[in-house]
Amino acid sequence: MAQKSGPPPIVYILVFLLLAGGGYWFFFRRQPQQGELPQPGTALPNAPIPTAPTTTGGSFPFPTSVPAGTTVRIDGSTSMVTINQSLKTGFQGQFPGTNVITNASGSDKGIQALIAGNIDVAAISRPLTPQEQGQGLVAVPVAVDAIALVVGVNNPFQGSLTSGQVEDIFEGDITNWSNLGGGAGTIRVINRPAGSGTQQFFQELVLGGGNFGTGPNITTWPRDETTALFRELKTDGISYATFTQVTANKGTVRPLAVNGALPDSPTYPYKRQLFYVYKNPPSPVVQAFLGYATSSQGQSAITQGVP
Repeated sequence: MAQKSGPPPIVYILVFLLLAGGGYWFFFRRQPQQGELPQPGTALPNAPIPTAPTTTGGSFPFPTSVPAGTTVRIDGSTSMVTINQSLKTGFQGQFPGTNVITNASGSDKGIQALIAGNIDVAAISRPLTPQEQGQGLVAVPVAVDAIALVVGVNNPFQGSLTSGQVEDIFEGDITNWSNLGGGAGTIRVINRPAGSGTQQFFQELVLGGGNFGTGPNITTWPRDETTALFRELKTDGISYATFTQVTANKGTVRPLAVNGALPDSPTYPYKRQLFYVYKNPPSPVVQAFLGYATSSQGQSAITQGVP
């Protein structure tokens, strides 16, 4: 009897290739279905490629000990005075014999002092510029705060502003309280100086990069200070400040709602990141302080100053 011959070898080869190709597609090229995790190393369709941030530094470990006599020098944003003070108290309590010296000359002056080597850490209320990064400066996010629209506590205006009205006020297009639903009277706008990180942030976020108005009802405060500016608001002025500064001066000023939300609301539109900045490479003093500031202990201290 003649023996049956099997399929020619080419058939086995084709079957093998088909199986191999199907396996490759299933395990490596198939896109994950809803509710299914992608295979490691597989990119989702149209997914953005993550890029490393260019303005923030790496994390520092919590310091196990800091030698007595260690001094940390901080200068910068007036918006971070309360945060600096809270961390100063916490750091000195955690590591007896240490000393944290804080000043508030404004974000730009803090950066200048850091570059000159006169301080260890600059506190700033805006991101670093590319030029500042090019000088070896690195920013570490430490808190989120809100920029409040603020009037004197006895100002008769009790309404809410829209974001469009805020822009028009500070660009000089709305100059009378009656245009906002209040009584007749000129709106005295008090702006912060150009070296203020809060002013730069306000111009970028609130005015969309536009210019502040220059009309007769708009005054630029000569120094980046808050207490005197708040007193100057009286019953007809408006300005802006970090919400921590507003809550610390409840007897002098009060915040206005924007788009129906107050600064402590999750839907409030004007919020920003606050940073500590150091110059590479970080000194042991900088590593110790930033390790504390970004730890759970430091963040707990910060919440005493940031609502």
